[in-house]
Amino acid sequence: MKVIDKVDNYHDDAPTVLTIGTFDGVHIGHTKIIQRLVDDAHSKGYKSCLLTFFPHPRAVLQRDLSIKLLTTMDEKAKKLESLGLDALVIHPFSREFSRLTAREYVEQILVEKLHVKKIVVGYDHRFGRNREADINELRYFSQLFDFEVEEIGPQDIDDVAVSSTKIRTALTEGAVDKANQYLGYVYSIEGIVRKGKGIGREIGFPTANLHEVHPTKLIPAEGAYMVSALYRGTLLKGIMNIGKNPTVGGKGLHLEVHFLDFDSELYNERLTIRFHKRIRSEQKFDDLKALKNQLELDKSSAINFFKNAMLT
Repeated sequence: MKVIDKVDNYHDDAPTVLTIGTFDGVHIGHTKIIQRLVDDAHSKGYKSCLLTFFPHPRAVLQRDLSIKLLTTMDEKAKKLESLGLDALVIHPFSREFSRLTAREYVEQILVEKLHVKKIVVGYDHRFGRNREADINELRYFSQLFDFEVEEIGPQDIDDVAVSSTKIRTALTEGAVDKANQYLGYVYSIEGIVRKGKGIGREIGFPTANLHEVHPTKLIPAEGAYMVSALYRGTLLKGIMNIGKNPTVGGKGLHLEVHFLDFDSELYNERLTIRFHKRIRSEQKFDDLKALKNQLELDKSSAINFFKNAMLT
């Protein structure tokens, strides 16, 4: 799959079957749409293409910098590539771009740059300056510029929207197993291991402290989780705490993983942590001994869970 950083850099002259959207999470509902797009394109000898935007339009137009996403652009690209998509075009979204009229957008971007011959969009798709145009205008332009329009009906669009909302809600509540069901895969976050205070090692639970997680990435609710990570071909299983470490007077959000049966240094390693199930909420304990006792219980729960879990 080709990943193109803006439409001006798309140089393939082959006609395309195109869809447009954020496709955040690339969950089960999105997968159905992409697979349909890919199959349709290949049956016609066309290229399958997804046009998406970065930054998120809301961040530009509404200056909403609090947006948290299920997938970074790199994660999204990997998921889309696995579905057989030919091209992912990531166009910079700006106020200038948002001022294109509906006709300018269709003619200059979709037709002249992306060579669209068929576009697959939701019944509620809106585009152009101030979102002035809808699917009826798109059908008008399709006659003018010789391309087809396939409308994704209300049921499929609602399924996608509901799934996205349910996934975000589940993650913010800590229900990572429920989120995984909607996603169709295991939710993960990626970061770099940095040196911590060493308190975990003092009580027999050394941790990998995860830093530099992408700022737009949605982090699950504070609490303890059963997690896994692939490290140099080895599947590591562990328990992770997300929280402020109230027992030791911690400040800010900390992401700490204790891997079972593993005690090598991981400093400066980039790890992808996958969330399988929540164990409990974060708690403040009277002392480190009480914290250690709870961690022993968490570890036991994780060992029992992983005995029966099918991990890949």
